[in-house]
Amino acid sequence: MSEQNKEGLPTEAELAEMDRDQLLKLGGKLDDVELVEYTDPWPVKGTKAEKRAERAVAAWFTLAGLSGLAFIGVFLWWPWHYAPANTDGHVLYLLYTPLLGLTLGLSILGVGVGVVMYAKKFLPHEVAVQQRHEGRSTELDRQTFVAHMADAGDRSTIARRSIIKRSALFGAGAFGLATAALPLGSLIHNPHKDSTNENGLWHTGWLAHDGERVFLRRDTGDAHALELVKPEDLDAGSMETVFPFHAPKSASGGVDYAKLDGMLAGTERVDEHELVEALRRSDNPVMLIRLRPEDAKRVVKHQGQEDFNFGDYYAYTKICSHLGCPTSLYEQRTNRILCPCHQSQFDALQYAKPIFGPATRKLAQLPIEVDEVTGYLYARHDFNEAVGPAFWERKS
Repeated sequence: MSEQNKEGLPTEAELAEMDRDQLLKLGGKLDDVELVEYTDPWPVKGTKAEKRAERAVAAWFTLAGLSGLAFIGVFLWWPWHYAPANTDGHVLYLLYTPLLGLTLGLSILGVGVGVVMYAKKFLPHEVAVQQRHEGRSTELDRQTFVAHMADAGDRSTIARRSIIKRSALFGAGAFGLATAALPLGSLIHNPHKDSTNENGLWHTGWLAHDGERVFLRRDTGDAHALELVKPEDLDAGSMETVFPFHAPKSASGGVDYAKLDGMLAGTERVDEHELVEALRRSDNPVMLIRLRPEDAKRVVKHQGQEDFNFGDYYAYTKICSHLGCPTSLYEQRTNRILCPCHQSQFDALQYAKPIFGPATRKLAQLPIEVDEVTGYLYARHDFNEAVGPAFWERKS
């Protein structure tokens, strides 16, 4: 007699002939499992209470599905572009992000509540005690375990609850599509579609169109206010964040100074959307730094950018070359530009090259000059290098 028969265990041939119920009983015996309680939650099938519970579970899964589809709809088609206050699309613009959170949150909630409710309402209420064993399971244990799992599936009655199965598939599928829409949406957009204008990775809002002049504008705290910067506005050793303002053009193609004066005086209408958008655009902020005279004598300029400064005035992008955080701190004594996110430091006296921290590239420098008519500072042209962190096509 084999060792298995001596221990009262079935042979391989006997094991192959056992049905699931026999394997179920054998598995419990071998695993030292004692079923203290194994109550069917619906001993009488097809009652009204059972149907109500089934519809309640299906309702949660259906809510998850509808919310997931709503998330995809909002993500793809809801108007997300900025709309100024007191305009027709402003309310819709404000609702975009809350609706994304609400619809995705409801989808997650629906799937979670549906699963929990199904487990509480339809799975047998089992209380079992099992002795702990160490080591790898035998082939016998694995087969009896499969039998236990199959039996649990049957006792859960999921096979005969088509409305729950369909609604769960709908809810989980829509939720899966919703979660996939976020990363896929970023991959679908072509970042080089607008490479020749300010919407591409190589240019910023400082890009001039058809010879227009882009002045340096200060942020007064009022997004609708227009105030330009003159050299005498900054003290030696100070720094100010500035943004682009595209001056109106005359019929001959130059600056319409009369209209510009009217805009500054408040007598000419200014495009408020353009003013607000200039402050919101992520690659627009520029640090305008006025070095102290003794520090300006020690400046080392980058090759190809020797004439980008105006006297003691230097303009560098505020977007850190590490991960795009705002380099919003300037130390007058050390002439260091600091990024508060990851502590990268850049030397303003050496073309803003990194001297500490994870950043490996210098900050892009904006070429500036003073307008001979108004005395305001303006950008001669856009940055001649990409601002911010690295991307695939960037070589440096």
